[in-house]
Amino acid sequence: MSQSIHQFNVKNIKGEEVSLEQYKGKVLLIVNTASKCGFTPQLDQMRELYDEFKGEDFDILAFPSNDFAGQEPLEGEELEQFCVINYEAEYPIFDKVSVKGTEASPLYKFLGDKKQNGKVGSPPKWNFHKYLVDKEGRVVDFYYSITKPTAGKVKKAIRKLMDN
Repeated sequence: MSQSIHQFNVKNIKGEEVSLEQYKGKVLLIVNTASKCGFTPQLDQMRELYDEFKGEDFDILAFPSNDFAGQEPLEGEELEQFCVINYEAEYPIFDKVSVKGTEASPLYKFLGDKKQNGKVGSPPKWNFHKYLVDKEGRVVDFYYSITKPTAGKVKKAIRKLMDN
């Protein structure tokens, strides 16, 4: 089995199928988001991080999830508008998914399971759990919700992967 996220197809916020293979050659920060969470202001920091690395081989993939305390009640276009209008999100926002347990999407099962991804064994414990993925689609690290997307250690890790 491939240890790359590039093997997965996901749905974008409009419900259209997207192959993650299109992100080959890019460093990715994959984040499960929610609009009604104490960590929701991290959407601002995700935009800052995206702006900082704009035009480089980097992207942020946001996957809204309602798995934790029902903190993502929005759906589809309403959810997209919330992110774009309130937080000026320009990075891709995908369809709402489950990120934990037996109901987790195949991508999130892969991201959180060391047996599948070869490196990280940490399924999301809450909203805004972050996975760092290298240009080959390999999961290389994760950050708990309390770590801001703009934290020095996150930026340093992104830069190191982009320079490789």
